[in-house]
Amino acid sequence: MPNHVHGIIELTVGAENFLPLQPIQHEFQTVIPISVASIVKGFKIGVTKWMRQNTPQNQIWQRNYYEHIIRNDDSYRRIANYIVHNPQNWQEDEYFPARD
Repeated sequence: MPNHVHGIIELTVGAENFLPLQPIQHEFQTVIPISVASIVKGFKIGVTKWMRQNTPQNQIWQRNYYEHIIRNDDSYRRIANYIVHNPQNWQEDEYFPARD
């Protein structure tokens, strides 16, 4: 969608590659490495830097994000199908630019 992003992140952790996660302390928040929050934060930082260097746009992201744990194959297929077909609904989005 032109005004938001959907994605699926797959995290796999096995006993052979598990390390205890130590929070990284920042002035305003704590980030756990190799977590959904750290992945989303890195993605937002990269996109923000690119946007500010290549467009006049300054404000890029809403403050938070929505996450959902996919627990089975049926749920995965339903969500993946939604992501693939969601751009077809752009004209119905409340932020779709009005055409004159």
